[in-house]
Amino acid sequence: MAENPDTPRDRWLGKGMSASRLEEWFVREVLPLEAALMQFLKHNWHNKSEVADLRQEVYQRVCEAAQTQIPDSAKAFVFRTARNLLIDRVRREQVVPIDAAADIDALNIAIDAPGPERSAIARDELRRLQAALDRLPPRCREAIVLGRIEGLTGQEIAARMGISESVVSRHLARGIHALAHMLYGEAAAKP
Repeated sequence: MAENPDTPRDRWLGKGMSASRLEEWFVREVLPLEAALMQFLKHNWHNKSEVADLRQEVYQRVCEAAQTQIPDSAKAFVFRTARNLLIDRVRREQVVPIDAAADIDALNIAIDAPGPERSAIARDELRRLQAALDRLPPRCREAIVLGRIEGLTGQEIAARMGISESVVSRHLARGIHALAHMLYGEAAAKP
């Protein structure tokens, strides 16, 4: 039975790839990765109720990209797509928890990413930063987290903390100076 070329599915597929070839590739190469993909998404996304939707969005992006050219390595492509989707979502939320960046490479999937040495160094740097943040005085730490991590303005920080903007500026300056000293020692104090 010949397919009607005017079906919504074929219009979605466009001219680059036949529907049957794309479906065969998807069933053969992508669907067997579903368990690992779900594990990756559950491990790296904070809202577990969104994981199934994220999986579907990954599948959609993979299929859209495969319309023009099927990737050489489906596994690397699927997990790179999932990683990029999570990064896009985190950026959209405009709140970047430190542990989100530390855990994103937890599955050690073979993708175009920094090697294990660079990942270990980056995780170590994030741990050092978190430890330094934990050692700051509470008000300085709160101002740093609100301003530098959550991206609030001085006015928004002042309103949230119940203090003036000038006090926020002092907390930020002291906090950044203390962090630089804790992380880089005497070299940070030199101009």
